Amino acid sequence: MDLSWIDWLIILVPLGAVFWIGYQAQRCVKGVADFLSAGRAAGRYLLSVADGAAGMGLISLVATFEMTYKSGSAISFWWALLIPVGLAMNLTGFVIYRYRETRAMTLAQFFEMRYSKAFRVFAGFLAFLAGVLNYAIFPAVSARCIQYFLRLPETVSILGADWSVFGLLMAFFLTIAVILVTMGGQLSTMVTDCVQGIFSYWVYALLVAVILTTFSMSQFRDVMLARPPGESFINPFDTGKLTDFNILFVFISIFAAIYSRMAWQGNSGYNSAGASPHEQKMGGVLGYWRAGFVTVMVPLLVYGAYTFLNHPDFAAQAGLVNAELAERIQFDSAATTETLRSQLRVPLTLRYLLPTGATGAFCALMLFLMISTDTTYLHSWGSILVQDVLLPFKKRPLSPRAHIWLLRGAIAGVALFAWCFSYFFNQIDYILMFFAVTGTIYLGGAGSVIIGGLYWRRATTAGAWCAMCSGVVMGTLSFLLTKFWEDPIYPYLSDHHPDLLKQFALILEGAGSALPFVNWEMSPHRFPISGQEMFFASILLAIGSYILVSLLTCRKPFDLDRMLHRDSGAAAPPAPKEKKFRWSRLAGITAEYSRSDRILAWSVVIWTGYTFFIFLFQLIANTCFGFWSDETWFAWFEYYTIWLNLLIGAVTTVWFTWGGIRDLVRLFRQLKSLDRTADAEDDGRVAEHADTETESRKKMQSKEAAE
Repeated sequence: MDLSWIDWLIILVPLGAVFWIGYQAQRCVKGVADFLSAGRAAGRYLLSVADGAAGMGLISLVATFEMTYKSGSAISFWWALLIPVGLAMNLTGFVIYRYRETRAMTLAQFFEMRYSKAFRVFAGFLAFLAGVLNYAIFPAVSARCIQYFLRLPETVSILGADWSVFGLLMAFFLTIAVILVTMGGQLSTMVTDCVQGIFSYWVYALLVAVILTTFSMSQFRDVMLARPPGESFINPFDTGKLTDFNILFVFISIFAAIYSRMAWQGNSGYNSAGASPHEQKMGGVLGYWRAGFVTVMVPLLVYGAYTFLNHPDFAAQAGLVNAELAERIQFDSAATTETLRSQLRVPLTLRYLLPTGATGAFCALMLFLMISTDTTYLHSWGSILVQDVLLPFKKRPLSPRAHIWLLRGAIAGVALFAWCFSYFFNQIDYILMFFAVTGTIYLGGAGSVIIGGLYWRRATTAGAWCAMCSGVVMGTLSFLLTKFWEDPIYPYLSDHHPDLLKQFALILEGAGSALPFVNWEMSPHRFPISGQEMFFASILLAIGSYILVSLLTCRKPFDLDRMLHRDSGAAAPPAPKEKKFRWSRLAGITAEYSRSDRILAWSVVIWTGYTFFIFLFQLIANTCFGFWSDETWFAWFEYYTIWLNLLIGAVTTVWFTWGGIRDLVRLFRQLKSLDRTADAEDDGRVAEHADTETESRKKMQSKEAAE
């Protein structure tokens, strides 16, 4: 290991602080609602910072490294198409606002409110199955990243036996995560995620400063402009030869972002933790600003690693990195070997180029990103297994103590499965493609039943079943083809059905030439159709089956107002409709918005409108007045992109550090003083299309009114 005492100090002191704060949080847990949804008391900054830290896990960082090293910032140019879509969803609270109105603590609890208990169990099991399969490679990717970054050996001798360092690291990190999340459930998870997120903001700033002082822009220019035609790092109109992370990948991702809004339940505890639907919505609005230095740090780290490995000025050091990649990362499968080298190339390179202090900060960042995601995902999948698969079968509720201990046992079980899967599973595809493959099992149909269930009165249970089943079929097929294509599917077809394989290759070639942005090439190592493309096919099939079957089976429109707790009990005259257009509607502003809320909403609208205008300017300039040269694109990156992101990063780092700390203090004060004894029945059960706690309150209010 190369770390100095300064590096270890930077790692251990914040880690100790996180454990102390997590211990303080668990003392505030009074019931099941606290364990599952943090008492529904989180402020907007706490939600935004903590959820952002959980979403930006170590595996996400490595996956982004992997994608950016292959495609640079050229493909990211097209992500700007998501700006108006994401803005509209966040400002209007699309899906998340109505979901919070249902008071459901898990998504499948909402499915029981809207459809049936049987569908809740089925959807909950699918969410759990897809989730644990998706999460099951997290420990492997994280442990290998830490192992090779610290130059740890492959085995270590303990009690006369050789033990896998890889396996021991996974066990150690998973144990840390299990301890943190079982202490206080979502409450301790959210609090520690927030602390880790605040720490990460300042590490992002440090790493950006290190890269900008280590490399010159001329060195970046030399290697980035030397890419082959069709594989440009910086020119979005010169990416025709990119086969995996291309424009089609971006378009499908944008469509899926709308369709799968809030469907993925890896952070389910955050979806119900807001102090109110408005705070939940404002936490999403703040998400537009929280990225800060991340938007410039990730590409700069990748460009630094790419320059380090390809520029003549660093040839000697690059030889050491390449030699280590070739010697240490070798597996029986050629596809697995190449996949892991692709994942670890950037982290290994950063170990060689980062100075003392920055090395420890980056290692601490990796640990915190790993822990924050592990705790969040363990809590989510363990909670879904208990709340949506096991407890619906019980006729009598558990005591709060027994309920919480059952949740803790499920969380530990998920961690044990993740260790076993990670230890024995050989990954053969890019991380983001693996996410698409495993997610299809559940996400293929989930988007239809969520959006339709919240907004369409004629959606039926039968339609929901058809949508989810179609996603299961397509997802399972995609997973099997991706996992077993290299062995035994392709060898079997090659030996026993070569004509069928040739016909399949011809079909792929014809489809690839006919469809835009598609480049399907037959390979013995990887299934030619990507997981992202299989995911898109699953979505289309689910939407069609959901709409058709619902229209055929709907007998009576569903009472959405009651499920959303909008019925007051007395018939109120309808509010007059406003015919005059109001600009505030553009920003999603409602009567709940305070003056500061309005300023925040308009700041998001103005900023996102400006960034989208810049995108349109570049798009029109290149399509109507001649394509910019690579030199022009690099100049834009050097003089505009970097400096603007540095300014935004500096402001938002201070802003969200202050907001996160403020909400943390408020949360502890509120939980210590708030009387939550009336919420004893708030445990996720459903009665008459509403949560049991709400129904109990209504019955009590009716009894008091009668008396």
